[in-house]
Amino acid sequence: MPGTLIFDTLAYSKRLTSAGFTQQQAEIQANTFKEIIDAKIAPKRYLKELEMKLTIKLGGMMAASIAIVAALMKLL
Repeated sequence: MPGTLIFDTLAYSKRLTSAGFTQQQAEIQANTFKEIIDAKIAPKRYLKELEMKLTIKLGGMMAASIAIVAALMKLL
């Protein structure tokens, strides 16, 4: 999916341990960052899905409206 952010927790935790963090500290920080990133990204995904659903519904309503107007024009 375009715009999807991938956060490599393993690579991040390895960088932290090489900088002097304990393994436990590095894992906790990497997992915490991943949770924060996921919490910020998920609403955007939801909004994109909602936008698509609304676009489809609006398109359906417009098509139905055109069909109704065309039917009424034939009756007149």
